[in-house]
Amino acid sequence: MRPTGALHIGHYHGALKNWVRMQDEHPCFFFAADWHALTTHYDTPEVLEESVWEMLIDWFAAGVDPAKATVFIQSRVPEHAELFLLLAMSTPLGWLERVPTYKDQMERLRDRDLSTYGFLGYPLMQAADILIYRANLVPVGEDQIPHIEMTREVARRFNHLFGREPGFEEKAAAAVKKLGGKRGKLYLELRARYQEQGDDEALERGRALLAESQSLSHGDRERLFGYLEGARRVILIEPEHALTESPRLPGLDGQKMSKSYGNTISMREDPKTLTDKIRKMMTDPARVRRTDPGEPERCPVWDLHRIYSSPDVQDWVVKGCRSAGIGCLDCKQPVIDAMLAEQEPWRQRAQPYLDDPSLLRSIVADGCDRARAAAQETMRDVREAMGLGYS
Repeated sequence: MRPTGALHIGHYHGALKNWVRMQDEHPCFFFAADWHALTTHYDTPEVLEESVWEMLIDWFAAGVDPAKATVFIQSRVPEHAELFLLLAMSTPLGWLERVPTYKDQMERLRDRDLSTYGFLGYPLMQAADILIYRANLVPVGEDQIPHIEMTREVARRFNHLFGREPGFEEKAAAAVKKLGGKRGKLYLELRARYQEQGDDEALERGRALLAESQSLSHGDRERLFGYLEGARRVILIEPEHALTESPRLPGLDGQKMSKSYGNTISMREDPKTLTDKIRKMMTDPARVRRTDPGEPERCPVWDLHRIYSSPDVQDWVVKGCRSAGIGCLDCKQPVIDAMLAEQEPWRQRAQPYLDDPSLLRSIVADGCDRARAAAQETMRDVREAMGLGYS
């Protein structure tokens, strides 16, 4: 996530809520993308440090657990930049220019000078961020699926260009023996079924078998992944997208919640400020007087009820609004109560980091060390494949 300082509830419901769930299901890497922030805000570096720490506090407040997930800062792992550079050597320029979000931001951020190499290359930097950890799943919304597909293409091209390992067949045959007699035989049967009959189920079973094999080195495992598919050695993994729901959270003015619009509710909003903001939030513009019936579908507050209110409360809102049986302040109170209840544990979890900033920095330093160890393992293979492994 790009560091933008303290986060708002749109960040929580759009991303962090899902991250907290995923950390119990997968080994996860979450990082503050400070280099990415410079692709569009290179002229305001003075705000970067504070923005990073504020954002990370909100992650931990939301429930991201550094004991379960690896949490780090992008620029503390310089291997990201090295892989970005090396991938740039073989990535066609047209691939970067056709990324939809690149064109979209060029249109939306007309007030900024984005005619820079850094901005053009940011989709490739994102690809490097994923590929360096050999990630198999990336949680994204639908608008980011084209980027994940480009990342897959970058990995595929890299493996095609640099997976030409001398003696590959012989090394793969030797690696099969390390699986053991029974598992090695099953692997070869699955490989034959996939390559001769196109059996996708056999491919998935073969991949699962390799993923579970503790007797293989990382190099042998990647070698057998390639041998299974009839390809060359797989050095970089092609990731899949893990599609996540991003509920539409309206801002105080009915537009999308965004700091640039000044219409947000912070994750750790002062309770009185939060109450005042919701009480003043715009409602159905057609409901001018208290006695006028309203229509929830026209009211931004109704979108908050969809997230925060039970079916019974939602039913009460619909009937009361359409009959003018309740006023707008009555309608808003359950949302206020639910938000205050949601934010109280966030404030409690954030307080230790606010009281002792060194605690936050120590946790992140440990995460950076773990991330860098994983990144260095990938880069050893990348350098060797590209002829840079000499000493």
